[in-house]
Amino acid sequence: MRVTKYIITTPESNILPSDIAMKIYGSKSDVNVKETCFGVMVNGEEEVINALVKEIRSMDPSGIFIKDRGFPPGDPRRCRGRRGGGARPGFYMIESESKMLPMISRALASAKEAEDAETIEAPLGRKKRLNIERLEEIIKEGLS
Repeated sequence: MRVTKYIITTPESNILPSDIAMKIYGSKSDVNVKETCFGVMVNGEEEVINALVKEIRSMDPSGIFIKDRGFPPGDPRRCRGRRGGGARPGFYMIESESKMLPMISRALASAKEAEDAETIEAPLGRKKRLNIERLEEIIKEGLS
């Protein structure tokens, strides 16, 4: 089954939409790619798209986001060139969501950092607990 996904980068990411597009072109996968102001729209077979998405997310795990799109690029129901211009339906939602992405990205990076932080073993094989000194450091960093 063919699917279409947006691959969206945060404004704080060092990865540009053109970098993502070049990575997809370099994969020589049988997909359609359209670069947008927010990222890249990619359309193709689901298995191929999922493999590409996994590879692309590894470039910046906390700065690249994936969103499903119900229509392929150029679909006359969504293409503003065929509807007489103006913003395409859904543009304002993506614009709104993209404003939140830097905060989400920082939260994901912080969670990953905390996960990688030094931990101590809890008794009885329970989940590991974060060292209290490290927790205080994270809180102070967040407040500054």
